This record gives sequence, C-alpha cells and structure tokens, in this order.
Amino acid sequence: MGDRLSDRVVVVTGGAGAIGKAVARRFLKEGAQLLLVDHDEAALAAAANELDSGAIATFAADVTRSEDNQAMFAAAIERFGGVDVFLANAGIEGRVAPLTDYDEDEFERVLAVNVKGVFLGIKHAVPVLANRGGGSIVITSSVAGLQGTAGVGAYTTSKHAVIGLMRTAALEAAPHKVRVNTVNPAPVYGRMMESLEAGLTPGDATATRSALESRIPLGRYAEADDIASIMLFLASDDARYVTGSVYVSDGGLTA
Repeated sequence: MGDRLSDRVVVVTGGAGAIGKAVARRFLKEGAQLLLVDHDEAALAAAANELDSGAIATFAADVTRSEDNQAMFAAAIERFGGVDVFLANAGIEGRVAPLTDYDEDEFERVLAVNVKGVFLGIKHAVPVLANRGGGSIVITSSVAGLQGTAGVGAYTTSKHAVIGLMRTAALEAAPHKVRVNTVNPAPVYGRMMESLEAGLTPGDATATRSALESRIPLGRYAEADDIASIMLFLASDDARYVTGSVYVSDGGLTA
C-alpha cells in the first residue's frame, strides 16, 4: 500500500476494460477513490464486484454525449466531493478493412468514441479539476498514433488525433494547473487485440500475434498493469512538471 494518490478522486472512462480495471487496482493501492465509467452496465457491475472496494463507484455513460460527460463528473463530485484526475481511456478498435472498403458510418463511429469522447471529457474535466486547484488528465492513445497501420485506418487516425488534442489541451489548461499527457501502449493483451488479430488474419489470429510479438524487442505484448504503472506516474505528483508529453510504453516497438 502507498499514498501517492491519497484522497485523490479519479474518473476513468473505459473503466470495465482491461486497462481500466488494472488502473483501478493500482490506484486503489495508492489511496485513490475512483469512479469507473463505461457504456456497458453489466461489465461495470462485474468490474466493481471483482475490485470489491468501498472506494469504487460506477457510472454508465456514452462518452460521445456531452450530457453524459457532464453527468459523470457531477456523479463523482456528489459521491467523493470533487475530481483530481481524469483518465480518458474509453476506446474502440473498429473493423479491419482497407480504407477503400471502409464503411463511412463505422469510420465516424470510431472517431466519435475515440476522438469526440476525449474532446468532451477534456471539455468538462478541466473546469472541475481547476476547481480543486489543478490536477492531471491522462489520455490513452496508442503506438498506432505514432505510425501507420494498414487495415485499421479509423483507429490509427483517432489515435493520432488525440495527441493533437492533448497538446492543445496542455497549453490551454496549464494556467489552471491542469496537466495533460498521453500514454501510447503497444498492443495490450485483452479483448481489443484479440478482435484485431482475428480481423487481420481471419482464421489464424495466432499468426498476427506471433508476427507482432516478433517485432517487439522485449518479445511480448504489454500487460494492462504495464500501462497502469505509467498512468500512475502521470496522475501523481511525481509528474508535477510533466505536461504536453507523449509517453510510449511499447517494449521498444517504435525504437
């Protein structure tokens, strides 16, 4: 047990996913209180049951709706008294297809969750964090935000876009003592990568995993806990002079 986040209130979107739950486990050990947000109420209930802590609350929301973003911060304030850290972690991968075959509605859906959702989260988070004297916003991007990836054009576009959002937000939020950074993971073991693997090599998902892992100098995908460790640093006072930065956690993939 530590105290790096003692009495800090943290809102996490995508809270029922692998990274969201890993963040919750890690942050709880450091004294945080957390509101986990997700669109899937059943998955949220399962996550809360798994984490089994009185310092966890849940809120079902659609991050693409402004009113839902506003409501989730209001819920955190009502339950815990304020918000100090916002993790914009909700995201979807979309289908795997070349750009020439990509469905327009699907492209818009991916950008709505992965980009508009981050924009709306920042829009409503900054005043709330500023009201507490400052805080930290951490955005989940990806190594796909640093390079091109054939077949996942919508996802790749979205993860590039949130880096631009982050840099703008970091400049605008600095006078309010709100820091904004991205974390850019390599592939992470879990549902999203299983979906992408199946789409990239239908009928032989293990081929994609083997090929990708062979390109990573450390020889494996990231564990969700690896990403939670970087997020803990950025959420804490250890990163009090860090804003506007891209934190890559990729096992050397982009070296």
